[in-house]
Amino acid sequence: MAKNETVSVPADTWTQLTDGDVSSITFQVLGGEGVRVVAQNGAASDPSNAEDVIYYPPAHGERNVSLSDLFPGVTDPSRVYAYAPDAAIVFVSHA
Repeated sequence: MAKNETVSVPADTWTQLTDGDVSSITFQVLGGEGVRVVAQNGAASDPSNAEDVIYYPPAHGERNVSLSDLFPGVTDPSRVYAYAPDAAIVFVSHA
C-alpha cells in the first residue's frame, strides 16, 4: 500500500515506517534526536537486534533508495522500522 505521510515515532518504541512490504523508500527525519533505522525481511516482532543506520534531524534521510542498496547485508529487506530515545517525527513516502 502506498504511503506519503509524517509518522510519529514514540520514545523508546520501535515503529514500523512502511505500510506492508516495499522495495524502495524516501524518508526524512524532521524532528527529535538521532533516529535509528533498520530494514527487515517481513514483519519483525523485535527489530532491536538488527544493525541500524542513525539519521539526525533536521532533514537527514534518503530519497527513493532501494532497500537492498541501503541495507545490502539484509536478505530481501522489505519493511523499515525506526527507533528514537526521545520522540521523533519522520516523513515517509513509498509506493
